[in-house]
Amino acid sequence: MTVTAGGLGLHAPTAQAATTSDSAASGTSTTSTTGAAGATVARATVARAARSAKSARSAKKQSKAARQEARARTAVAVAKGQLGDPYRYGGTGPGSFDCSGLVQYAWRKAGVKIPRVTNSQFARIRKKVSWKHLKPGDLMFFRGFGHVGMFVGNGKMIHSPRTGLTVRIEKVSGWRKASFAGAVRPGL
Repeated sequence: MTVTAGGLGLHAPTAQAATTSDSAASGTSTTSTTGAAGATVARATVARAARSAKSARSAKKQSKAARQEARARTAVAVAKGQLGDPYRYGGTGPGSFDCSGLVQYAWRKAGVKIPRVTNSQFARIRKKVSWKHLKPGDLMFFRGFGHVGMFVGNGKMIHSPRTGLTVRIEKVSGWRKASFAGAVRPGL
């Protein structure tokens, strides 16, 4: 039989030994005697609990990164679903977008709220990313934060460029690379 104690699963004899040992330490009498073996089991249980708590904290950090990556994949997929939609100044979709409206829409569908305009998106998303550390889903800013696109991998980004054009994927090279102003990673 397994007993849950403070979020940790303990096998019943171990739980009984630990409980009996705790009772003996506090001066209360019990009908069961534990002796040296029970104290050893209790110490081992406490050590296992400490290791388990440490690994749970480590897993929480890993799971936070894994959640961000899953949300980023979703945001990229949503943005790709808008390919061919026309640019419209102030557009937040569905059906038409401006640059910041497209990335806001995609991340909102992925479960992450981000600000509406490019300057606020860069300023209020805390995790800044360098050019060489870009990952799919990262927001890339250009021309003094006047334009934003979403990195999709392989040196490409998806964005809604300007009036008369549609949402598209373009290689980030030449002028775009030269005018790169910074990047952020939403969802952390």
